[in-house]
Amino acid sequence: MGNVRLTKNGIRYRNNNTSVYLDPKTVQNEGINFVSHAHIDHLPNGGSGKIITSKETSEIAKIRGFSFDSQSELDDFSLIDTGHILGSKGLLFDDVFYTGDITLRDRGFLKGAKVPKCKTLITECTFGLPEFTFPTINQIVEQVNEIIADLYSNGRPVLLLGYELGKSQTISQLFDSWEPMYYHDSVKKMNDLHRKLGVPIREEISYSEAKLNGLLEKKPWVMVAPMMSSKNQFIQEMKHKYGAVTVGFTGWAKSKKFGFSRGTDYTIPLSDHCDYNELIQLVKESGAEKVYTIHGFVDEFAQDLVHQGFSAQPLRESSLDEFC
Repeated sequence: MGNVRLTKNGIRYRNNNTSVYLDPKTVQNEGINFVSHAHIDHLPNGGSGKIITSKETSEIAKIRGFSFDSQSELDDFSLIDTGHILGSKGLLFDDVFYTGDITLRDRGFLKGAKVPKCKTLITECTFGLPEFTFPTINQIVEQVNEIIADLYSNGRPVLLLGYELGKSQTISQLFDSWEPMYYHDSVKKMNDLHRKLGVPIREEISYSEAKLNGLLEKKPWVMVAPMMSSKNQFIQEMKHKYGAVTVGFTGWAKSKKFGFSRGTDYTIPLSDHCDYNELIQLVKESGAEKVYTIHGFVDEFAQDLVHQGFSAQPLRESSLDEFC
């Protein structure tokens, strides 16, 4: 018999033998602490205790200012690739599967998750509304290449904008046929680490080096940079000085109700999370008898699952649920 609870410190699972803390905000001395991946909102801020995570997550965390001792193997705990970013894992233990952040689609060097069977599924549902149905990667690549080609024909440079960790590396690989290509300094740092960890991302110079050598004056070019607001000083400089056009990559591009484009000239629905249909597929493939929804449209997605015959509910801080 085990129970799962959402606490102020994150998700806690407890059975007669141990406690497991899933993406805790602070590492706990007792039990096992699991860190799913190295995005800032999933990294623990302090504390000491036994941590299980992937080797890649530990390496990426270090250059983001988070240092902790961890192990990647532990009896009775299986790390499952989730396809979200490099090193992202879900945790399978005690017939429970916690997804962390997950996607089932292949995207360049990232391969979609293979969902394990379990009795209890704890899943994110960032895009847990039917309106979030993403195009295929091939469709996205074709669309963006057409945009770049059109802009190049008019001598316009292009900024491809995505999160510094994860999406920027995917973008760097998907569109590496364009010349010349530069990386924002923060993206280059992350790309270099990915290459060190075995990911085949093209090596290119940074924005600072390109600017210093006058290369940005020689248009057109493509640069991969972090997602930023159109009001950001860097974006303003790129637009006003070089005439750059911005292409932002975000799953929120599919929504008319949530304005997350940040003022980009083009917004492309590329995400590192499952879309709605993938979330349904994830639940079906798991064979779970009980589904808990976290992170995102937890009420709406759980309700949809119930209407489809699943036993599902949002995991809330006030809830305490027991299962066998």
